[in-house]
Amino acid sequence: MIGARLAAPLLAALLAAPALAAPPERVVSLGGAVTEIVVALGAQDRLVARDSTSEFPPSVTALPDVGYVRALSPEGVLALGPDLILAEATAGPPEAIEVLRAAGVQFITLPGAASPEGVLEKIEVVGHALGREAAAAELASSFRARMAAAERAAAEVAQRKRVLFVLAIQGGRVMAGGEGSSADAILRLAGAENAATGFTGYKQMTDEAVLEAAPDVIVMMDREGDLAVTDADVQAHPALGATPAARAGAVIRMDGMLLLGFGPRTPEAVEALHAALYAPAEGG
Repeated sequence: MIGARLAAPLLAALLAAPALAAPPERVVSLGGAVTEIVVALGAQDRLVARDSTSEFPPSVTALPDVGYVRALSPEGVLALGPDLILAEATAGPPEAIEVLRAAGVQFITLPGAASPEGVLEKIEVVGHALGREAAAAELASSFRARMAAAERAAAEVAQRKRVLFVLAIQGGRVMAGGEGSSADAILRLAGAENAATGFTGYKQMTDEAVLEAAPDVIVMMDREGDLAVTDADVQAHPALGATPAARAGAVIRMDGMLLLGFGPRTPEAVEALHAALYAPAEGG
């Protein structure tokens, strides 16, 4: 269950962060979950830019886009004159972050844990940075309540389905989410068992490993264009097409940021994935 208190390292980091003379008015948000939290705290009017993964709520897409969160140009960010930069732990490349940190602008990196506790830490850090502590406390309370309900539903699953999260198919190889990945975390929260074992993070699996995983369900991000993996691609793949999931047509697609972003909408993601996995078999 979700703890009500945050880890000591986070509190230490908050206390060590330099205090701003006044609440920031020009904020650049780097990371979809960060942007969602800023908006949820009622501070969207302070945003002057966002990264390309920040597409929710749709209103933020009207803001200038400084590029992909892992491939940032520091010049493009600084050109917008921010007085605060809020960044996901995955923001990069490292040399770009070094330039941003050295520019004299308040730069805060959010905790990166893919967990409900990690989301609560992000909410508190952003609330502190924006001077919106009361709103952050209210958002955290709502998050805890909905997350607890989602966890209870997952705990009631009698027989957990084996699920393979497929990030992509590259050169004929399946790129899957292994242990410790954000995909692994969301699958477990939804009451599923990760079929990808024996490795951590996102890695390519051999055809033999995919067949051995024998997933009941395949989960993917809902993508378009070159990154899309269609049902036809799944069926045509020599290993994926032979899995119980492919034979049963059990393929689930969800919005990637909702599914893997670990932001304030994570309870919604857990509820939606749990329903997609189990509602049909349980009669809706």
